[in-house]
Amino acid sequence: MNESSSPSAVFPDRLRCAREYRGLTQGELATRAGLQPSAVSHFETGARKPSFDNLRILADTLDVTTDYLLGRVNDFKKLAGTDTLHRNYDQLNGEDRKFADALITHLAAKATLKEPDK
Repeated sequence: MNESSSPSAVFPDRLRCAREYRGLTQGELATRAGLQPSAVSHFETGARKPSFDNLRILADTLDVTTDYLLGRVNDFKKLAGTDTLHRNYDQLNGEDRKFADALITHLAAKATLKEPDK
């Protein structure tokens, strides 16, 4: 994203890209998200901006982060899983957090050493 681009300028394109990546029409996205089809159309044309609640509903429905839709990050595929992974992290006690951190670090190191699939 261009640093001078505002979230509201980026949002329509990001919403459309995520919807198309998931293979949904505007109507299908609206149905899954519990919104009116015209609302999705207005969001994608930039005629209207979603409420915070609708932004979250759209992100959840498309399995992307709100950060992606707002243009704060560029890769929605990896970050959506990261949010899921860290959803309950705050509920862990200190020892469990250390264990979780060590496990994730170990798995990440293992993944970087793994030979590419042939």
